[in-house]
Amino acid sequence: MSKPLVRVYTDYKSPYAFVANKRLFELEEKHGVELEWLPYTLRVAEFMGTVEERTPHFWRKVRYAYMDARRYANAQGLVMKGPRRIYDAFYSSVGMLFAQAHGFFRPYHDTVFRKFWSHELEIDDLAAITDVITSCGGSAGQFEAYVSGPARAEHDRIIDEAEALGVFGVPTMVFNGELFWGGDRIDMLIESIERPETVEAALGSRHRKPA
Repeated sequence: MSKPLVRVYTDYKSPYAFVANKRLFELEEKHGVELEWLPYTLRVAEFMGTVEERTPHFWRKVRYAYMDARRYANAQGLVMKGPRRIYDAFYSSVGMLFAQAHGFFRPYHDTVFRKFWSHELEIDDLAAITDVITSCGGSAGQFEAYVSGPARAEHDRIIDEAEALGVFGVPTMVFNGELFWGGDRIDMLIESIERPETVEAALGSRHRKPA
């Protein structure tokens, strides 16, 4: 029997996506759902503006956000060092798609998050992401061919589909057409999963053919 599907949009450069991982994976173990992980690569300048445009109020908010995320990280025994610069996470995002297609998503996912937030990985360096791919058993040549071939179109299609659903940040979970943004909404997501009528609808939607 198929399991209800929860779609998870994430980005390796998001501190809140990093600290939400543990509880999200527990959904599969404790609530009998299947997670579909997809990249939503944040375009930082689009929602934060240029560095020159950012006000003291903005920087106070940013400092608090990282402090808050670090609290969650510390509670899980995770290392979280502040990012050293603004990153384009495209290579790490399409690495996620490649890892899923080749059966090593979880080790790739955990490695990229852990190494990025401990300053051991540059997620916008193709060679560095390729090294993670090969350390997980993937082919460097196949990954680089994917990056130079269909990766950009697949990545952009996923982003467009996410935004059509209303996604604007990460982590965002989608269950039965309903969006839940942020790790602090996981409890609300669980409540929705546990309602029999929503589970039935979610299972039905997996088998319904698109119009």
